Amino acid sequence: MTTGPWSIERIRDALGSPDLSQRFIGEIGRAPAHEMLTVFAKWQGIAERTLAAVERGRQAAAAEAAGGEVPGEWIDITQKVQEDAALVRAHGTPCG
Repeated sequence: MTTGPWSIERIRDALGSPDLSQRFIGEIGRAPAHEMLTVFAKWQGIAERTLAAVERGRQAAAAEAAGGEVPGEWIDITQKVQEDAALVRAHGTPCG
């Protein structure tokens, strides 16, 4: 994964999902000039949260593989994730 300043390519790569990447490229490509920074910032945030989640998952997997407890307090949000995914498929990406 590339590090350094955020770019359209870096956001696309960080999203990790071909469907999300395609959605991002479509939104940034159709955005009027005065909205491009807003669209870019929205997707940069999504990419940052995605990378953070991946890192937390790697840390949890490493802790579990070492026979230890997964660090932190874990709350099952499967239902929320499924609802958000359905919303994205139906209407677009949530902003928060």
